[in-house]
Amino acid sequence: MKNISLSIVIPNWNGKELLEKNLPSIIDAAPSAQIIVADDASVDGSVPLLREKFPDVLVVQNAVRQGFAGNVNSGVAQATGDIVMLLNTDVRPEKGFLTPLLSHFSDPDVAAVGCLEKSHDAGGIVLRGRGVARWTKGYFIHAKGDVNKQDTAWVSGGSAAYRRRVWQELGGMDTLYNPFYWEDIDLSYQILKAGYRIVFEKKSVVGHFHEEGKIKTSFSADDVKRIVYRNQFLFLWKNMSDVSLWCAHCFWTPVRLVQALFSGDFLMLAGYCLALIKLPAVWSSRRKASAHWRKTDAATLRVTH
Repeated sequence: MKNISLSIVIPNWNGKELLEKNLPSIIDAAPSAQIIVADDASVDGSVPLLREKFPDVLVVQNAVRQGFAGNVNSGVAQATGDIVMLLNTDVRPEKGFLTPLLSHFSDPDVAAVGCLEKSHDAGGIVLRGRGVARWTKGYFIHAKGDVNKQDTAWVSGGSAAYRRRVWQELGGMDTLYNPFYWEDIDLSYQILKAGYRIVFEKKSVVGHFHEEGKIKTSFSADDVKRIVYRNQFLFLWKNMSDVSLWCAHCFWTPVRLVQALFSGDFLMLAGYCLALIKLPAVWSSRRKASAHWRKTDAATLRVTH
């Protein structure tokens, strides 16, 4: 794809130390890109640091905290590139990661490309970035996939590139999922259901230092799990359109809730209740998303029973 322009959006919330550590690598790996830091009302001196040490970086400041999706959207709103790359503050790209990634956008049907993440977890380095998923018993079941294949069920919002035109068409990330998690899976599913393609590129390598990220350091494991459960239900209720999936979901959800009760998984029960509270917002998001649906759920993703 000739003369392609690139904007890199880095969502930040109290990530001063991470910015100081990783931003130079981003600038070095993408010297011609527009670089934007979307700051989500940080109070740790992130913005003064950027003004002083990185004057060429465009800083977008939110006066009130927006959460991950809202913060990302505020940064993308200021992007001018044909392609918008999202990189978390705890992500450090390797040199040469852009060329193989951007090459996929020569195909007009490709709307997003994910990177290979060398994920630095507590137990060592794990290769991530490609996802596999299926519909089972009215639930969207997803997992880490083999990184030697190119197809993927979603791209990670922490290290992925999107065609800006499609991003704008679909409305970007949904703030329904704030403060975090599932918004990138949701956007990927919207892209697929609208008839576009997403791919995984193992030659585009980034380091992802999860243990240093703000979610790990600012939220308890129970908080995270409760939000993940809630957002799973929000995703299902927003996105399912096939009658067979709805029937399966309505049958199996009471079974799962009873199992959670007897197994002591009270975080799932709490997540379900929190999702019910957001039903009006789910309905609003669903109406907006459905205007772009071109494929059934079964045609979008494999259904098993």
